[in-house]
Amino acid sequence: MVKVSQPKDLLQILLSVLFISVMIIACLWIVRPFVLGFAWAGTIVLATWPLMLKVQRLLWGKRTFAVMVMTLLLLMLFVIPVALLVNSLVDNSGPVIDWATKGNMELPKFEWLNTIPLIGDKLYAGWNTLVDSGGSAIMAKVRPYIGTTTTWFLGQAIHVGSFLMHCGLMLLFSVLLYAKGETLGNGIRHFAFRLAGKRGDAAVLLAGQAIRAVALGVVVTALVQSVLGGVGLAVAGIPNATLLTVVMMLCCLVQIGPLLVLVPSIAWLYWTGDNTWGTVLLVWSCVVGTMDNFIRPVLIRMGADLPMILILSGVIGGLIAFGMIGLFIGPVLLAVSYRLISVWMHEAPRPQDDPNEVVEVLEERE
Repeated sequence: MVKVSQPKDLLQILLSVLFISVMIIACLWIVRPFVLGFAWAGTIVLATWPLMLKVQRLLWGKRTFAVMVMTLLLLMLFVIPVALLVNSLVDNSGPVIDWATKGNMELPKFEWLNTIPLIGDKLYAGWNTLVDSGGSAIMAKVRPYIGTTTTWFLGQAIHVGSFLMHCGLMLLFSVLLYAKGETLGNGIRHFAFRLAGKRGDAAVLLAGQAIRAVALGVVVTALVQSVLGGVGLAVAGIPNATLLTVVMMLCCLVQIGPLLVLVPSIAWLYWTGDNTWGTVLLVWSCVVGTMDNFIRPVLIRMGADLPMILILSGVIGGLIAFGMIGLFIGPVLLAVSYRLISVWMHEAPRPQDDPNEVVEVLEERE
């Protein structure tokens, strides 16, 4: 007897897909305010998970004590410095805003131009001639742009509270992930396995390795270079060494390097006649500026066996596309895509995984 296949109800399929899509969009809309904080928490916890396990072994195997220690470390390394930096920016922005909003602004005289060798007198005379002849007219034209810029900065200040809120969420989610990290990790691997079989599970593991590689190779290298560079600036007597250290940290994160700050500092020391400390800082800058060529490859290889150009391209492109969180999103996307394409290119055609094998693997993990 020939069995007649029942026709598929197309309307039912479309409505089912529509209902699932609406549910997914609604869930994403609800959790949207927490996505950034959770992303940062997941990145930090994944990168520091081996450290947390070592701390747990030292504390008699107690996960609660290890979570408390890691939370204190996060407070000291992230939340407290960020809060102090934001508070300093808010406190010091008052004089600038007051100067920019005054109606009787005048161009400064710049007496220090006289100290420049050879051309200082001419620069000083030319500048003050410009100020005396048309300074008020110049400032009248520049003032509207200053007001627009000031308004923009005031608008950006609104985001300070949001940024601090994300820091608090990051800390809260980090505590939860440290406490229940294995459960969440197994859940993600279960979902990936159901979605794409063994390849999905391998992609999840590769994503974790890529995040750890970026945290070790890029962030740790930038931290080491900026700290050592800041020590050199402070010892050499460079003004505002702390602020310059923060600038160096940002330059190292975007793969520009610390020399963008160190070279002008060396030139300033020589220009002021402090040749001894200028030479010391020059030698120290040669060491600090080149150490990333040795440290970064080793640390990246410790996290994941991926091409260096892939990691660096992901860091720079992700930073441009997604902001600071893109430091980790970019390399993860490129690394997973690269590994999946590489496996697909070198893998011989084979039948699909046996469903019984899939069930057995899921039962073993449960």
